[in-house]
Amino acid sequence: MNLEVLQESINSELGVLVYFSGEHCSVCHALRPKIKALFDEEFPKLKQIYIDAHEHIEISQHFQVLSVPTMLVFLDRREFIREGRLVSLHKLTQDLKRPYMLMSE
Repeated sequence: MNLEVLQESINSELGVLVYFSGEHCSVCHALRPKIKALFDEEFPKLKQIYIDAHEHIEISQHFQVLSVPTMLVFLDRREFIREGRLVSLHKLTQDLKRPYMLMSE
C-alpha cells in the first residue's frame, strides 16, 4: 500500500474505512475484529483498508495520524469521521447509518 493507491481508493469508492494500527498495539488488535465485523454487517459497501502506521509513515503523516488506533472514514472523497483510541462502536454506527443509507441507495 502506498499513498497514491490509498488516494485512488478514496477517490473511486463509495466510502472507505482506513484503520491505522501498530504491531505492538494491544488496543488495535482487540478493536480491529470488532470494527471489521461491524463494517461487514452494517456497512458492506464501504471498502476497508488496514494500515500499519509504523510501517507506512508517509501515509500516517499525510493523514496526520498521531496515535494508534486511528480510524478514518471517507464518504464521497471527504473525511467524514476520525476516531482514535477509545472508539464507541454504538456511536460509530449511529454516525454512519444515515449517510451510508442515503449514499448507497
